[in-house]
Amino acid sequence: MKFERASGILLHPTSLPSPYGIGDLGPAAYRWVDWLAGTGCKLWQVLPLGPTGYGDSPYQCFSAFAGNPYLISPEFLLRDNLLHSNDLIEQLDFDPERVDFGSLIPWKLKLLERAFIRFSSDSGTIRTDPSTSLMASFDSFCAENASWLDDYALFMAIKEAHGGGSWDGWPEPLRKRDPAVLDEARKTLASSILGFTFYQFVFFRQWNTLRNYAHQKGLRIVGDIPIFVANDSSDVWSHPDLFVLDADLKPTVVAGVPPDYFSPTGQLWGNPLYRWEVHKFTGYKWWLERLRATLKLVDILRIDHFRGFAGYWEIPADKPTAEVGRWVPGPGADFFNAVKASLGADLPIIAEDLGLITPDVTALRDQFALPGMKVLQFGFSGPDNPFLPHSYPQNCVVYTGTHDNDTARGWYESAPENEKDFARRYLGTDGSNFARDLIRTAWKSTAVFAIAPLQDFMALGTEARFNYPSRLGGNWEWRMTEAALSGELQGSIRELNWLYQR
Repeated sequence: MKFERASGILLHPTSLPSPYGIGDLGPAAYRWVDWLAGTGCKLWQVLPLGPTGYGDSPYQCFSAFAGNPYLISPEFLLRDNLLHSNDLIEQLDFDPERVDFGSLIPWKLKLLERAFIRFSSDSGTIRTDPSTSLMASFDSFCAENASWLDDYALFMAIKEAHGGGSWDGWPEPLRKRDPAVLDEARKTLASSILGFTFYQFVFFRQWNTLRNYAHQKGLRIVGDIPIFVANDSSDVWSHPDLFVLDADLKPTVVAGVPPDYFSPTGQLWGNPLYRWEVHKFTGYKWWLERLRATLKLVDILRIDHFRGFAGYWEIPADKPTAEVGRWVPGPGADFFNAVKASLGADLPIIAEDLGLITPDVTALRDQFALPGMKVLQFGFSGPDNPFLPHSYPQNCVVYTGTHDNDTARGWYESAPENEKDFARRYLGTDGSNFARDLIRTAWKSTAVFAIAPLQDFMALGTEARFNYPSRLGGNWEWRMTEAALSGELQGSIRELNWLYQR
């Protein structure tokens, strides 16, 4: 797709201000959209919006189709008469600058259960109060999303009934989806299934309203779609034929990346790998449904680990690290031709082409005219570095850093002295406000899109880093306060967008 020159800010909704322990889709999200539109930016980039599980990572979700119920706004549940004001009296003392998932999740789920009870009768059937229109909307949502919603709600209800454990530890009849056992589960867990269905209805209702508001303000939303899905997901459980699993439904090989300069043992992600020959036989039906579903939530897709479509690192499932593995060809152009045939010739896709990039990856990206990514933090090893702006093609997206990087200021404060020296020389700065200088360099580059995390506009240090890819726990927690969105900062960003015609 041919994009027009624009800029944007990366901010996941969990980082928005809220009195309820986590950023959500409530009033603060609308204030954020208003403020962002006032900067002259045209893009809001978010991370995957799915229901997070172990580790709270948006890249390891219980479904590739579902939404994250923790993002549901309590204020809007109150507005819709799905909560009573008394329901919000018992609040925990939440940290306004961090998400404490351990305390937040049970509190939020209890709140959502109360909302569901107000929406349903004791027998579990939907009642017409609080409004006929809400009832009709729920019915329409269930019908339109049945292809994934039915399996997801059943999956979550069974998971809840088994103490939240991964599906690969369930009794065999449930793991292997014995029809009679699933029918019995649908009966005994009917209320729970309906509850998980209701949470999805509310999430999509609130998100779609917010997205429409963003469109009215002239903003497009850049979303994120991980190439792989979590093993503990309704996707793998309900479609085991699409993944490389053994007779006991255990992965035989898993995803990751081999050792490199940054990681001597590589990265062992552990996601199951696809049986691409089966996907091809079906015309890539599941993938096309996934892409279409995600494009109902966002306007532009960033495909994470794009290189996996050209070739991916296959690791035996019993190996403790990613050191032992092999490169296996991905579906390549055949997949993207099917995507074009389904979605149209102008693919609204950004290719995350970072890491070990071989000529076949570049050729696949360029064959379909997909913009790749340039991360300025990676660029300061010397003047021949391809991440420096003087070598950019126009059809690329430049970032100061991503959710996986340190903040710009944090990077500068901890970088090797030779890289800091080159950065100062390249940027023509003394380094006293490195984040500002890095943003300015991104904005004035030829890249069609320039995007920076909000933390960089705020010139925050490592304390505001969002994710450490190799660290278990303590990630995805950073939140901004209401005071962050000042008129002064808004005006400085608007000036950058005017100066560099973004």
